[in-house]
Amino acid sequence: MSRYLVTGCAGFIGSTLVDALLADGCEVVGIDGFTDYYPRDRKDAAIAAARSDPAFELIEHDLGEAPPPPAALEGVAGIFHLAARPGVRASWGAGFEPYLHDNALATHLVAESAADRGLRLVFASSSSVYGDALAHPTSEDAPPAPVSPYGVTKLTCEHLLGAHSRNFGLDYVALRYFTVYGPRQRPDMAFARIIEALVAGSPFEVYGDGRQSRDFTFVQDAVAATIAAMHKGASAATYNVGGGSEATLRESVAILEELSDRTLDVRYTKEAAGDVRRTLADTRRIRGELGWEPAVELRAGLASMLEATGAIVPAGRDNG
Repeated sequence: MSRYLVTGCAGFIGSTLVDALLADGCEVVGIDGFTDYYPRDRKDAAIAAARSDPAFELIEHDLGEAPPPPAALEGVAGIFHLAARPGVRASWGAGFEPYLHDNALATHLVAESAADRGLRLVFASSSSVYGDALAHPTSEDAPPAPVSPYGVTKLTCEHLLGAHSRNFGLDYVALRYFTVYGPRQRPDMAFARIIEALVAGSPFEVYGDGRQSRDFTFVQDAVAATIAAMHKGASAATYNVGGGSEATLRESVAILEELSDRTLDVRYTKEAAGDVRRTLADTRRIRGELGWEPAVELRAGLASMLEATGAIVPAGRDNG
């Protein structure tokens, strides 16, 4: 039985990863600082099932203040470092300081601990490091040019890991996630907000004209890539994790309206600072080296999000 440390274990992707590892028969130590980026009750709900499993141990700890406690690292085979302050829009102005603390400083301290103990570290980076990419699909070799403070901190973390690798032998793999969605998605993200508006019958505010597109990645696919990186990723390698379901926000809204048999009251506002126009991942490297393939296309993934609300049954499905 393998034992792993998962930082950010109560978050959207982190909690889904914890559940997958437990289902595979692993022991999991989870660390989470329960920051105030969104309400704690959502995070508690995300790890409720895991906390009832004797193979899971939760440690509440601020990784920007201190490295993982020694007890958290005892007997672990590797570290999945997903702890971070997410979101582009909140990273501007006075909001930038928490991003330095929760992203750059925390990653530096986790990397030190991993290198000291010879542990592999799988790091959750972001497609935000590319900014407005010059080519689509965008390969890992494209020059990074983040256009938000959040993206800057993620790229900083990648450089920190590289420095620890060169100087102290850190074994790490960086994964650049492209717009992960699915059940438990953060409440500030577009699909979660759209579904909340559909349930409530309230207006939905779109930043920009709705024609911006994203390469959407279902959370279970992102988790499968993350686990594969721990076992098969090349040391110091970077991999794109993209679901291959590129769609504009307008197209995504249309799918959700059709699945829910409801109409969304969409209101368009000015484009948000730091938002890019398009993302699309070149995933040839991860497919070739890790044998990973996304399995869930956008329509099926959005249907699962609707079902998870308990308030909307997608069209074509019944309550049985």
